[in-house]
This record gives sequence, structure tokens and C-alpha cells, in this order.
Amino acid sequence: MTDAPFIRPDMKAFLDMMAQVNGPKLVDMTLEEARASYIAMHNLADRPARDLAVIRDLVCPGPAGEIPLRLYDARESRDEASPVITFYHGGGFVIGDLDTHHALCTEIAALMDLPLVAVHYARAPEAPFPAAILDCEAATRWVASSPAELGLTASGIITIGDSAGGNATVVVSQMLGQRPAEVPVVLQVPIFPLVADAVGSASMAAFSEGFLLTADTMGFFDAAYGADRADPRGFPILGDHSNAPPTIVVTASLDPIRDSGRAYAKALVDAGRDCVFLEMRGVTHSFTNLRQMVPSTQTDLERVIAAMRFMLANPA
Repeated sequence: MTDAPFIRPDMKAFLDMMAQVNGPKLVDMTLEEARASYIAMHNLADRPARDLAVIRDLVCPGPAGEIPLRLYDARESRDEASPVITFYHGGGFVIGDLDTHHALCTEIAALMDLPLVAVHYARAPEAPFPAAILDCEAATRWVASSPAELGLTASGIITIGDSAGGNATVVVSQMLGQRPAEVPVVLQVPIFPLVADAVGSASMAAFSEGFLLTADTMGFFDAAYGADRADPRGFPILGDHSNAPPTIVVTASLDPIRDSGRAYAKALVDAGRDCVFLEMRGVTHSFTNLRQMVPSTQTDLERVIAAMRFMLANPA
């Protein structure tokens, strides 16, 4: 008898419901269908977006043209400089956009009471590696410069993102560590990130099928994005951790890429950097976007927010 993993009751109900859906797999869809299905799933599974004083679309210059951004703020205006959160969405660098993570961004901006700028980087396969990362870097540097169009003064940057966006979170922090922006990264929050290659890991073997994110889907994303496995911009575990900013690493216990996040937290600890490690037990990848269908995950998100507040209130 094998030791079955712990699955929360509300998570199991959602997985059972998803197992009854007889639609095509992501890998069998066209690119347009895959992107539409990702938006549809988040619209079904996530809590409704919050009403905020400011939700405004912007653009900034990027290496290959304008980069779409969306500014969120619970306050109409801010008289004093504050940290600004830059959010990079998940979706394997292929299927996410500003709309797939809109509800989540409103929640983070509201709970943190800080301005948040979501970045819509160029996606693969139209723009393969490292296009997305170069866009995320450019947008973050732009926010850090407190441009007039933003209407804010940034005192520091908080990088945050989920999945592929968690990868971007770490990579951008590393790039800004090597060549500083106008204000520093004061906190990074990679959420169920792909930081190290997940192929061959124990979590990939255990959760590659039946736990939302599948090995097939990961292979689809990997082939489209084409990250160089020897380049820290693709797999930032390979990068220098000696000057990493304060970090909150968030993983999900039922996630095929769980061990990647664990390995990154260990690398930070081994480098003597400040790190809070939170593993949400009994939930899958993407839990931050399942808060309607899996209500307990709202508390998971609130734990992340509490850790962010703690780290910001107690700087290194």
C-alpha cells in the first residue's frame, strides 16, 4: 500500500469535478483555444475581482515594442513614496495575460495596500526565451524609475508572480542585483515557481497526472518557450544567490514542480539570505487562482500576504 498524499476536501472536490470534464487536453488545443481555456478556468475558479480606486491600463517601452501593463491601487492617490509591487503572471510563458490574473492582482493590491503593476510580457511561441524575461526586466526598471505616467513614487520594488511568473520574479531580481535599477528590490515572492529543472524530480514523478498541472502541459510550455537549460535567465537556480533580496518562497504540496521551489529556498538558506518558506499542504499548482472553487486557498493567499507584511516591516 502506498502512502496517499494529503488532499484537502475542497481541493479534492475540485479535482474530481475537473476529472469529469471531457474536453480536450491543453496539448491538443490550438494556441488560441489554450489561451481562451485558461481565462475561462480562472473566471470559473477564482473569486471575483475586487473594486479598487485605481485600475488603469498603461504601456511602457520594451526591447521589442510597447509592453502592456495594468496599475492597481486601493488608494486614489499617494502623497508619499512607497514600495511598488510588480506582478508577472503565470501560464508557462505561453497562455497567461493581464485578464487571467486580474482578480488575483486586485486581491493582492487590496490586502497589501500598495500599488501593483501587472506586466504582460511577450509570450511564446511567437516570442520564445528570453523575450518574456527581457520584457519583465524592462517593465520593472521603468516602474523603478517612477515615470510620470505611473503617477507614483517608488521607494522600492517587490517582485511577485506565480509559476512562470515565479520564475520571472527570481530572474528579474537577479538581473537587478547585477545591474541595479533606480530603486532596489526590497522583497521577492516567487509563488510555486519553476526555478530549477523539474524533470526527474520526486514531485514530478508523484504529481505529473491528475493534479491540475500535468507533465504533458509542462512539456508543451517547455517546447514553446525553449529556455536554455544552461542559462540562469531560464533556470535561475544556476544564478548567484549571494545578494538575493529578502524572499518568500511559496510552494504547493501536490505540485509537480514543488521540488523546484524547495531547492530554491534551500539555495537561499545555504547562501545565508533571509527567506521565509511556505508550503501549502493539500493543494495543487495554481491554488492562488482557485479561491472560489477551493475556498481554503483564500487563507493560503492571506498567509503569503502576512509574510510579505512581516518581511517589509522587518527589513534586513
